[in-house]
Amino acid sequence: PAYRAEKNVAPDSRIETYVAAKLGIDNWRWKGVPFYLRAGKRLPRRMSEIAIAFKSVPHSIFIPLLPEDLSPNVLVLNVQPEEGVALTIQAKQPGAKLCMGDLTMKFNYRDVFGGEPPEAYERLLLDCMLGDQTLFLREDTIEVAWSLLAPVLDAWSRADEERAGPLYPYRAGTWGPEEADALPGRDGREWRAP
Repeated sequence: PAYRAEKNVAPDSRIETYVAAKLGIDNWRWKGVPFYLRAGKRLPRRMSEIAIAFKSVPHSIFIPLLPEDLSPNVLVLNVQPEEGVALTIQAKQPGAKLCMGDLTMKFNYRDVFGGEPPEAYERLLLDCMLGDQTLFLREDTIEVAWSLLAPVLDAWSRADEERAGPLYPYRAGTWGPEEADALPGRDGREWRAP
């Protein structure tokens, strides 16, 4: 069932269970680079990844293929549950005919080093006890995050749809509402299929 259909949840609840956003970084290095984020509860599976889709080429060296015939190269940093890195590039398939296809090179920590890495909180608690702050966020990072999120959370808590934007329901076991699927589509992009 959807969140609003659960026992003890108001049918008009505005509790945030999913977010999809397009963000940008206001500096010379990242000018014009969109960052699409989505997170939610009761999605098909628990996972965290960062997928970097490289720019498509403006022209193709593979005649007669056009740039739109080629998929962009994608670097995926898998945070959980399968920690590792994957790089997908376009490669010519063997043979006389020019056929391009995706080639994925993968690195998985468990396969290379054996065993499972410690759970995130295991590592965090151990580092805390040892006084090692290497993996902790700095105070200024936390302050910036709250300065971005606090106005949205405040608007939602006041049920101020005009300021917070509408909430779109979605079915449990899906990747979110259909409206979220359209977000990267406005820029001619799409969510990466997990």
